[in-house]
Amino acid sequence: MSSQPQRIAWMTATVREVVEDTARVRSLVLDVPGWPGHRAGQHVDVRLTAPDGYQAQRSYSIASAPEDGALLLTVERIEDGEVSPYLVDVVQPGDRFEIRGPIGGHFVWETRQPGPLVLLGGGSGIVPLRAMLRHRAAQGSATPASIVYSSRSLDEVIYRDELERYAADPNLNLYLTLTRRQPTGWSGYARRIDRAMLADAVFDAAEAPQIYICGPTAFVETAADICVQLGHAPTHIRTERFGPTG
Repeated sequence: MSSQPQRIAWMTATVREVVEDTARVRSLVLDVPGWPGHRAGQHVDVRLTAPDGYQAQRSYSIASAPEDGALLLTVERIEDGEVSPYLVDVVQPGDRFEIRGPIGGHFVWETRQPGPLVLLGGGSGIVPLRAMLRHRAAQGSATPASIVYSSRSLDEVIYRDELERYAADPNLNLYLTLTRRQPTGWSGYARRIDRAMLADAVFDAAEAPQIYICGPTAFVETAADICVQLGHAPTHIRTERFGPTG
């Protein structure tokens, strides 16, 4: 008799704290009794139920490291979305909703993995990559790391202060590129990612880095194609993409 995979149960999450990251992005610190733990890079499903019984469900990457004491979800408001406007604009500490997870086993990173770490993020695609950075820091890992983060403007850089702290690590290189607006005196990149940028930022293919790419579909496809052109093995490139909801 074949065994059926065990279904992941829905759990109740209580909002402990709401943190404003940018004008369009909030982080929710959650208490989830019975949470089984997760790996850096996994995600959860969030389900909201209206008073009339209507339900809406979306998936969100986990922003916290496995070592953190609470579960953290970082959500960007999608104007025509069913779930994100509520999570960003309405939810207050003490509110509750359902989550299911952790989900996903491909887009995960652990410090024991060999090779340098490369993180390429576009917009809110930085969320699961931040979990990996926090995991790296919590483990005191000296794994060489390089992160390229593309944002429309400096004001829209999520986790800006935290990323700048990580950049003080001599084993980590941070590259920001601002594609629409740059502040006066900006010395970083000011364009969409391209081959020249990634050739500068990504470790040589001979070092066999583990590459994680997350962001809008066009960003992910472009970054992955460039990495392959630069000689990186497709088996070392993991991608996670998102687009408009239907």
